[in-house]
Amino acid sequence: MKIIINNSSQQPIYEQIVSQVKSLIIEGTLKEHDILPSVRVLSKELKISALTVKKSYDNLEEEGFIVTVHGKGSYVASTNRELLAEEYRREVEADLEQVIVKGRSCGLSDEELRELFELIMEG
Repeated sequence: MKIIINNSSQQPIYEQIVSQVKSLIIEGTLKEHDILPSVRVLSKELKISALTVKKSYDNLEEEGFIVTVHGKGSYVASTNRELLAEEYRREVEADLEQVIVKGRSCGLSDEELRELFELIMEG
């Protein structure tokens, strides 16, 4: 499992881990019943606190992405990939809404926002 931590990001490290593990599950890189690295192993690999990894795993479990079996480890939960993809789409929609609100509050017209979006999509 390849997780990349960006220390200069505004996003907390545990959220970066949660986001990347969700992406790996949604895209099918991690499949149901795949075992995740132990909290200790992942914390050593990423050179971060085991508590941070534990918090990430707890969040993933709370959201239904993984299941932890005491003494055996954490596994990708049996879930419907379409439901996971739909959750991801909702997150993207919420982010886009924030961008639109910010753009409008800065005086950009809807047409300017569309043009900017198209420019970014081309890049």
